[in-house]
Amino acid sequence: MRLSRRFMTAFSVAIVLAAAAVHRTAGEQQRPASGGPRIEIAFSKDARAEPVTGMVYVAISRDNQRSPIDQTSPTGVPLFSRFVEGLAPGSAAGITADDRGHPVRSLRDLPAGEYWMQPFVNVYTRFPRADGKTVWLHNDQWEGQDWKRSPGNLLGDPVKVTFDATSPAPIRLVATRAIPAIAPPAETAMVKRIKIQSDILTKWWGQPMFLGATVLLPKDYDKHPDVRYPVNYIQGHFSLAAPGGFGRGGELDRLWLADGTPRFLYVTLQHPTPYYDDSYGVNSENNGPYGDAIIKELVPAIEKRFRAIGQPWARILSGGSTGGWIAAAHQVLYPDFYGGSFASCPDSVDFSYHQIVDIYKDANAYYIDKGWTKVERPSERRPDGNIQSMMKDENWFELVVGDKSRSGGQWDIWEATYSPVGPDGYPRRIWNKETGEIDRSVAEQWRKYDLRHILETNWTTLGLKMAHKLNVYVGDMDSYYLNDAVEKLRDFLSKADDPKFTGEILFQRRAPHCWGPRAPELLQKMTAQVAKVAPAGADLKSWKY
Repeated sequence: MRLSRRFMTAFSVAIVLAAAAVHRTAGEQQRPASGGPRIEIAFSKDARAEPVTGMVYVAISRDNQRSPIDQTSPTGVPLFSRFVEGLAPGSAAGITADDRGHPVRSLRDLPAGEYWMQPFVNVYTRFPRADGKTVWLHNDQWEGQDWKRSPGNLLGDPVKVTFDATSPAPIRLVATRAIPAIAPPAETAMVKRIKIQSDILTKWWGQPMFLGATVLLPKDYDKHPDVRYPVNYIQGHFSLAAPGGFGRGGELDRLWLADGTPRFLYVTLQHPTPYYDDSYGVNSENNGPYGDAIIKELVPAIEKRFRAIGQPWARILSGGSTGGWIAAAHQVLYPDFYGGSFASCPDSVDFSYHQIVDIYKDANAYYIDKGWTKVERPSERRPDGNIQSMMKDENWFELVVGDKSRSGGQWDIWEATYSPVGPDGYPRRIWNKETGEIDRSVAEQWRKYDLRHILETNWTTLGLKMAHKLNVYVGDMDSYYLNDAVEKLRDFLSKADDPKFTGEILFQRRAPHCWGPRAPELLQKMTAQVAKVAPAGADLKSWKY
């Protein structure tokens, strides 16, 4: 979760302006003429020889200090888009006043003036899924489902343009090159990587699908060839960097290399989907069986190669934000597979506080209707209460980036994970993306992923397996209001009986997103958890050197 995950690191892009006035070409995407402003987006054969199904964009900025595409966000510069099918090289797709934009909703509303304009083409892949549905989505290229930097997407240089919405002359922009492949970071003596093709996911998606892991080896791993280690499975967004930021000279480096530190394998997982930079780690009608793939394919591959103990008591989950939700969800949904979970600032663990929307009772996600006025719901705040962004703007921006939950954004991945499949093969909307009106029938089907609901409904059996394994940490001024759902979870667990809950749920006053235990404290907690759940006779000494 959040700005770090919603809006990924910007990528330098380039485009060129071709001609101001052009006629329709034979292969142009046909649409009714709107009679208003028109920006035509094309790509050259040098950029891509094959036709494109996907999204074309134009980003518009008053300056070029950063490329306009890099300046787009829910509170950024205007972005306009259009979906295209089979757009051929050299042909043009016209973005008109009828197409979506944000924060300017239509080209006709863009004030006359001089702007830097930049086109971009987001290339989709056809997925003939095993459920019988065929969908078009952006296929991750091991960049972490970030359309702005994804290899194979098309770009060129920003160009200064004079724009007047009343002018009939179209503006033509051409993307002239493709983003190159991203080279993975080099391995080191202590940081290793694996990448496997998942048979489970490949069969389901109808395209080759991959899983990966980045592994931080303990100090003197090679000097102790007979030692097997507990594993901290660190959940979170796609990253090929060393787990915990190791190698940057920070707190984890000092802890990791110190004498007397308990020796763990620290592992981050890579499981991007066609909807997002990570799958949320669970089986899903829209995302596919990622939970099964992680448990049955990826974890065994990691533990076989890197001398893990390979038993549930020696598998610990941790993570923050999205990773916090996955850490909690995997402990809840796979209680026998893990020995404990330490979840920081998790995404909503109770959907009666999906951030601050009650999807079960509220009529609208964006507004509270007061009769004579409507109060907008915020999405992000500072610890002092100042608002940073609103629900509607984040959702509207995602809708411009991609319809049918295809933006690669935060609200869309929640739909892709929790919602049932719609008749067209794409996720059913939890709410109308334009208006915010909530669909209660979809909300009811989200309950199967509502962690507090799962725990409360199944506590007599589930509690026996995990009352001593779940731990949650959050600031009471979490930037995305995630503390409210944790409060609901704590209310239930504090009253739970038969068995009693013996984990911990802690709040930090005035702390924003994402508060939780720091590296030394977390390692101490995980080591104690391993000892607490280990069976009699388990080796608790050889990995403490």
